[in-house]
Amino acid sequence: MTASASASPPTALILGGTGRTGSLVARQLPERGLSARTAARHGADIRFDWDDPTTHPAALDGVDRLYLVTPVLRISYADQVAAFLDLAVAAGVRHVTYLSTYGGQLAPPEVDIRAVEDDLAARDTLTHAILRPAWVMQNFSDAHLPVVDGVITVPTGGGTEAFVDAADIAAVAVETLLAPEAHAGAEYAPTGPRALTVAEVADTIAAVSGRPVTHQDIDPEAWIGGAVAAGVVPADYAVMLRWLTGAIVSGDGSTPNDDIEKVTGRPATTFEDFARRNAGAWAAPVPAVK
Repeated sequence: MTASASASPPTALILGGTGRTGSLVARQLPERGLSARTAARHGADIRFDWDDPTTHPAALDGVDRLYLVTPVLRISYADQVAAFLDLAVAAGVRHVTYLSTYGGQLAPPEVDIRAVEDDLAARDTLTHAILRPAWVMQNFSDAHLPVVDGVITVPTGGGTEAFVDAADIAAVAVETLLAPEAHAGAEYAPTGPRALTVAEVADTIAAVSGRPVTHQDIDPEAWIGGAVAAGVVPADYAVMLRWLTGAIVSGDGSTPNDDIEKVTGRPATTFEDFARRNAGAWAAPVPAVK
């Protein structure tokens, strides 16, 4: 048997494999000829818990590339990620695509986004690509920024954001995982094709749902304090929310670029197309039959 015949086929480990982008990456890779293994605490191919290192070796077995999604709703995780990357290198991983955040290179020092980016850049045994997407459109169709009684409540100061479809982020990630060498050292910032106010988002949702929807611009500290008090986020995560919303309020929200088209060969999804595709998320509840 020749060495090429006995070699295992390339396999990508998808952390956050049941999440908004990870699940899509895992679905698309096999369609393009690359094996994918999803990892998450529940519902994935293999159990993976950032806080349980005993779950890490099995997840990495036979893997040569990684879609890295760091612990959610935390600001301190660089040491955990570094230890995992050490293990990944020892297990044979040679490429990492990291799901960062728009402007991650400018993140507050208390937040470990930049620390992970710097860690990857310093590793000469790995190639890496960094994805820094804008706020995802799915925030408005799930529990992150829901329409409650016809209102989307989030502080923006009238600023704009080039909201991006999670499917487009996943499509960019897929290309980097399929051809790591072609994207080695790349930094992409997937965005939508237009910068929108949340009021414009509300108008679009109203048009596709047939229901009145408006934007309530709220004081940032009141919004953040309410999220912490309600247990939606831990107290130390307030610094992250303050940074994310502050960028929009100050006029420094994400601006449209052509990274999605440049990498995938097709234009970014418009919010109108996303809203039509997800109109059911904002449909009026069906009255119970008495």
